[in-house]
Amino acid sequence: MNKPDLSFWKLWNLSFGFFGVQIAYALQSGNVSRIFRTLGADPHSLSFFWILPPLMGMLVQPLVGTLSDRTWTRWGRRIPYLFVGAAMAVAVMCLLPNAGSLGMTVSMALIFGVIALMLLDTSINMAMQPFKMLVGDMVNEKQKAKAYSIQSFLCNAGSVVGFVFPFFFTWIGLQNTAPDGVVPDSVIWSFYVGAAILILCVVYTTIKVKEWPPAEYRQYNPVAEEKEDSANWLTLLRNAPTTFWKVGLVQFFCWSAFLYMWTYVVDAVSETVWGTIDPTSADYQEAANWTGILYAIQALGSVAWAALLPRFRNAKMAYAVSLVLGGIGFALIPFMPDKYMMIVPFLLIGCGWAAMLAMPFTFVTNALQGYGHMGAYLGLFNSTICLPQIVAALCGGLLLHMVGGHQSTMMIVAGVLLCCGALSVSFIKSNKL
Repeated sequence: MNKPDLSFWKLWNLSFGFFGVQIAYALQSGNVSRIFRTLGADPHSLSFFWILPPLMGMLVQPLVGTLSDRTWTRWGRRIPYLFVGAAMAVAVMCLLPNAGSLGMTVSMALIFGVIALMLLDTSINMAMQPFKMLVGDMVNEKQKAKAYSIQSFLCNAGSVVGFVFPFFFTWIGLQNTAPDGVVPDSVIWSFYVGAAILILCVVYTTIKVKEWPPAEYRQYNPVAEEKEDSANWLTLLRNAPTTFWKVGLVQFFCWSAFLYMWTYVVDAVSETVWGTIDPTSADYQEAANWTGILYAIQALGSVAWAALLPRFRNAKMAYAVSLVLGGIGFALIPFMPDKYMMIVPFLLIGCGWAAMLAMPFTFVTNALQGYGHMGAYLGLFNSTICLPQIVAALCGGLLLHMVGGHQSTMMIVAGVLLCCGALSVSFIKSNKL
């Protein structure tokens, strides 16, 4: 039996919690390197702090997908994992920005921050994954692109809010500087408010979304149900469609590029525009706030570009062009000495980000029709997000040394990687897109 068409608002409710989850994700990606630099981390070791989060993601996401495939409760099969992940994220968001305020030594504060970052990234991904699974479970093939476009819009809307928070709280009067080794109040309160919004959004989703009970699920997903308990992860990977692996190659280049952005872009903007990478200076903290605004501009550009993506007749062309534009944006960052000129490269980066959010899951979920184990496969596919970040984090210090220690030059490295991702799109074959 074919899955029924869903109204716009049902598609919206399936993904609305993504708004709160993405606020948390934006606060993490936009402020974690700033927090570690404030705590006293050396730039050459900065990328190492990003290793544990994707490593945990590689372990947790397939586990969440597999367990949720086999879970049936009165609240559904995916939503319980969403709620647990969100609750964990809220707790960690209240702890992480206080790492420098607990009276610990610099080394202990950094260790505390690394553990908190690992737990935060794990819980955010645990909360994020069920939304992708819900679309795979309940949305028919015809509406999938629309459903993931809605997710992309909510992702970017949440990103705008999360990225702007530190600038906004500074504007209304909270302190943007603090004693050495202490995170400013503008950042701390950004995490507090983001945590509150996250839990409210997840509660809304829990109330509004009713997953199909087992009998109805079997009607709409008969092949998946027959195979649900029959295979382990290695078997699933061995039997995965080739599109799974080819999209994974594109993902490798893309997520490596964005890992370097999250790691080095605050220092890159501060170095290029303000001429300093001293985290104790007011200029550096101002640069960090402005980087949040640039991230928000990237997200707005991503929203606009996501609306244009369906107008491309060829999805592969849309994917590749978007990544090339993003790569150009990265490469332009070191050549923009004015903070307002920085808007241009971040708008271009937003084009690449829009495609990264929407296109991979459209290709992969369509390729997985009839394979079963949708949750497990999407959990395993998350490794194509996590593994590149681990590799990039391990290589970050060496690459930074090779480019002369200039974080701004690492943005050119990121641009090259994104263009390599665009070239890899040519390997994807799909008869449905």
